[in-house]
Amino acid sequence: MNTKHNMIKFALGIEYDGSNYHGWQIQKGNISSIQKEVEKAISIVANHKITIICAGRTDSKVHSIGQVVHFSTISIRKKISWILGINNYLPNNISVQWIKQVSEKFHARYSALSRCYRYIIYNNSFRSALYFNQLNQIHNALNIKNMLQAAKLIVGEYDFSSFRSKSCQSSTPYRKIIYVNISYISKFIFIDIQANSFLQCMVRNIVGCLIEIGKMKRRPEWILYVLKKKNRHFCAPTASPSGLYLLSVYYPNYFRIPYYTVY
Repeated sequence: MNTKHNMIKFALGIEYDGSNYHGWQIQKGNISSIQKEVEKAISIVANHKITIICAGRTDSKVHSIGQVVHFSTISIRKKISWILGINNYLPNNISVQWIKQVSEKFHARYSALSRCYRYIIYNNSFRSALYFNQLNQIHNALNIKNMLQAAKLIVGEYDFSSFRSKSCQSSTPYRKIIYVNISYISKFIFIDIQANSFLQCMVRNIVGCLIEIGKMKRRPEWILYVLKKKNRHFCAPTASPSGLYLLSVYYPNYFRIPYYTVY
């Protein structure tokens, strides 16, 4: 008889294009979600029902390069067999990139020290035919210097009520932004934000404000005004989900979890 003592815990690194999904989390009815597809694929390879826990639940149409999940199984497979097997049963827009056996103490969500999101803007006068679902296309020329100046003003621990979704269920609006940077290559603008954790739509609402500042509609200091108001009403429109990627999840070194570095 199998007991908890037979269980092996694994961490998985997952990449996905969220364009055709209603977010990470399984929902009622026949609604597409990343979690649903991943659990189904792992369950086939493991030959028993699998439930996964993720590091951060991404919203509808949001992507990932570095999502981390964990699951427990009684099945024994080689690492390459897990990866190839799971990917075989996943749609082409979801892919396992690595797998690692972890201790029972590891938890994809609660063991995480911080998370980093990347937002990508295609800043060009004319639309691209290639990046419609993967980037936010902004036609107005953006002042990146002003955007970065504004972004640096919200580094630290604050009440981010102005940047949370009305449906956010977090018990506290306080979050700590650890790192922020804005860079560009040709017509592509990259906004990287690392924090201990994020409120629902927090990154997209911050980016919405940065876009307004980049368009020269607001001065960089305006973002502090929005922050201090602690009210979503004063924030800019939420930026499109198509440009948002969960880039990396950072854990204590002793877990030896791979991550995509932004530094």
